[in-house]
Amino acid sequence: MTETEQFLATIGPRITEAETALHNGDSAPRSAMWSRAEPLTLFGAAISGRGWGEIGPIFDTLGQQFSGCLSYQNQIVAAEASGDLAYTVALEHTTASVNGAEPRPYVLRVTTIFRREDGEWKVVHRHANAAADPGEVVGRLAPRAVI
Repeated sequence: MTETEQFLATIGPRITEAETALHNGDSAPRSAMWSRAEPLTLFGAAISGRGWGEIGPIFDTLGQQFSGCLSYQNQIVAAEASGDLAYTVALEHTTASVNGAEPRPYVLRVTTIFRREDGEWKVVHRHANAAADPGEVVGRLAPRAVI
């Protein structure tokens, strides 16, 4: 198994667990995936922040806004792990309620950078934005794997 395959086997289930929990109102698993060591950056689809003092409360706010997750799928488009750094480029397919509205599907384009700290992969950067035309985006990209 390559270094990248080992990384994906480790991080894939954690991402799915954390994002499903977040979209059901529990931000703790996502927060647990993040480093507390600088530099930390979040360019979120809705809210951005820098440093854990800003990012942690953003995740708490998101957890309060989301509920009723009906589905979550992380479609990896590209990934690499080398030494203590790794990244994923993915399409996140989610169906959930935002602020109590009816659950609706949406797709985010997400780039995540990880740093290995004390043997564990931790997120140090996330950049997400909504796919303008989810069908077109998925059709043009050959996915690497779905985790």
